[in-house]
Parts: sequence; structure tokens; C-alpha cells
Amino acid sequence: MRKCLLVVSALSVAVSLAAPARAQGMQPDQAPPPDTAGTLTFSLDNDMFGGSDRYYTNGFQFAWRSPSADLPGPLAWLNDRLDWMMGPGALRWGLAFGQNLYTPQDTQTTLPDPNDRPYAAYLYGALSLTRITERSSNLFELQLGVVGPSALGEFVQNNYHDLIGVHQTNGWDYQIKDEPAVAAIYERKWRVPLEDFGRVQMEAIPALTVGLGNVQTYAGVGGLVRLGQGLDADFGPPRIRPALAGSAWIQPRREFGWYVFGGALGRVVARDIFLDGNTWRDSRSVDKRPLVGELQAGFAVFWHDVRLAYTQVWRSEEFYGQRGTQSFGSISLSFRF
Repeated sequence: MRKCLLVVSALSVAVSLAAPARAQGMQPDQAPPPDTAGTLTFSLDNDMFGGSDRYYTNGFQFAWRSPSADLPGPLAWLNDRLDWMMGPGALRWGLAFGQNLYTPQDTQTTLPDPNDRPYAAYLYGALSLTRITERSSNLFELQLGVVGPSALGEFVQNNYHDLIGVHQTNGWDYQIKDEPAVAAIYERKWRVPLEDFGRVQMEAIPALTVGLGNVQTYAGVGGLVRLGQGLDADFGPPRIRPALAGSAWIQPRREFGWYVFGGALGRVVARDIFLDGNTWRDSRSVDKRPLVGELQAGFAVFWHDVRLAYTQVWRSEEFYGQRGTQSFGSISLSFRF
């Protein structure tokens, strides 16, 4: 898994070499056709898809992305303030609500190993602005929420385990403590056509991400390479951050489309409350690794106004003392209306 960062670098080099070769055939970048429909997306991450029950164990998110239309008054003011960073493009705004859960490897003991990942939960809402052209996407997202018992991690996990007949987790009394959570995220992606194989296209989507706040502070570089039909419908499958996220919106220009993809992401991590513990209070913590990488592969299919996507993720060790890498799956379902 240490090769993740090398894969990211190789992907960036490949994109830079491929782009000039295609540049003469590309049209000047412009806004996509107007979209009068919004998109509602549900995303679920769970480690049961990877055959484990540990570390980043579950995450869900409901996300709404608006049509490409004028912004409401307060958001228009914020959009004007961000003009220097966001660049040109059609505007969309969005709302999201989600929760992430983290547990140690041994969830049976009532006294968790102090050298293992702490129990933690994050419950949040998010507001986003996106500017989109045919070749680029710029996103700014502000998350506000809570970390700790008020994020309802124990309630959600153990009630769900009761529902499906799985043993309860017993160490939530030692989770990190309540703390208000604030995160600001900026992400820029590019769509780079690579090759056409008749009716099938191949393209790369390199991405840069910066996250700031008391939840997670990091910088990430990565990208996807995908092969399929109707690639202009989105910028890749949606994911729950800090993963390599695509677009929560879709704008299909054909009745049926599909693609398969592979990608890599490398993150330089300065702060991670789920590993470092509470910001202003004593809590369980471990020594985080400053460099984290992940590989992913999957597929997406859309028919009319519905998109289904699945991603399998292999993430490198995130703290010293972690026992091996983690594999988990991510599934998402999107509807336009």
C-alpha cells in the first residue's frame, strides 16, 4: 500500500502527457448545457463489504444538488466572495447530512486497547457551492456538526447490530468527547480525454483537495481513469470525504450510460480528530501517520435519471500500531427530478 503515492504521481504524469496530445481536438472549455433538474444521492460506506468490522466501520450521507440555476440570496453573496478561487462555470448549490463511525479492531472488550483507534462518531450537515464547465469542477463545502456521544454513534451502531443479529460493540464509553466540529473543503477536478475506442471513451480525472478545520486538516492529490459511454454525465462516483469524491449530481445526455474506473489518492494529514483525539480536552488518541494512500476500483451505470455506483477501497494504515490496511465498499444511488 505504500505504492499508493507512487501510483498517484504516475497518474498525474500520464495525464500531463496525454493532455497536449488531445488539446488540438478539444473545444474551448465552456459551461455544460443548462440543467433544470436537481439530484438526490444516498451514499453508504461499510467495512462489511471488505470482510471486517473495524476502524472506519460505517458512513452514510444524503446529499442534494440543485439545478444549474441562480443562487438564493445569501448563497449568491458567498459565491461572490469566493470568485477568486472558484473560476468560471455553471453554478450548483447543495446540502448534505451524514454520519461517520470509527471503532478499534477489538469491539468485544469493554476496556478498549489504548494503543488502538479510539471509538468516535461524527454527525454533520454541509453546504456546498460548485462551478462546473465541460472540463473542470470547482467545489467549496462547509461542514458543521458534532463529534462525540452527541453524534449518536453508539445508538446507531448497536441498534443496527441488534436489528441484523450481530454482536454489540462494547467500548463506546471510551469514545472521544463531545466537541463542535467545523470543516471547510476546497476541491478542483479536471476532465482530460485520453482516447476513443469507437463508441467507448477513456478519460482521466485528476483532483486536488484541501481540508481545513478541527475535524480534519489535510491536502490530497489523486485521480481516476475511467472507460465507458456517456462520461460527460458526471465527474465520477460520489464518495464520503476525505475520500476521492466524484460528483453528487448527474446530468446524463443519453438514456443509458456506464463506466468502469480505477483510481488512487494520497493525503498529507496534519490533523485528524478521530486519531488525534479532542482539540481542547483530554481523550483517547493514537499517533497518526502523516501520509495516507488509497486505491479504488468500481463501476457506475445510469439509466435515464438514475445512477448506481459501487466502489471498492483499499486504504493504507492511518496510525502507528494499526494492524494492516483496510478494505471497505461504497455504494451510492442518485435520482434526478
